[in-house]
Amino acid sequence: MKKILLVLGVLSVSLFAEFKTINAEEFLKLQTKGAPVIDIRTPAEWKETGIIKDAHKMMFFTPQGQPDLAGWFFDLGHLVKDKKEPILLYCAHANRSKTLGEGLSKMGFENVYELKGGIENGWIKAGKKTIK
Repeated sequence: MKKILLVLGVLSVSLFAEFKTINAEEFLKLQTKGAPVIDIRTPAEWKETGIIKDAHKMMFFTPQGQPDLAGWFFDLGHLVKDKKEPILLYCAHANRSKTLGEGLSKMGFENVYELKGGIENGWIKAGKKTIK
């Protein structure tokens, strides 16, 4: 319970920045321009569908559904040096990425994007390839 309250407190502290849900084509365009792509799914999900090429596997929620704040933000700090840089997020169906993206926005990250429909309904259904 304390972890949940901590997460809510951290996510509600700062000003709202822009968070957008974008389709596979827009996602790919931003990736091509150098924005880091972060796959926040579990290892079993990565194995099942593969990942988007060059995506960073950074599981945010543990298999028990708890956020791993310290580990995840440590890894994020290696990818994103400035809160103005774009960040591309995705999960299986866009539920977890929406929650995380909205939280990052509230923390002051200015250009956070999530893949509409996630990898399954947004990427694969659009005919985009994954790698195993």
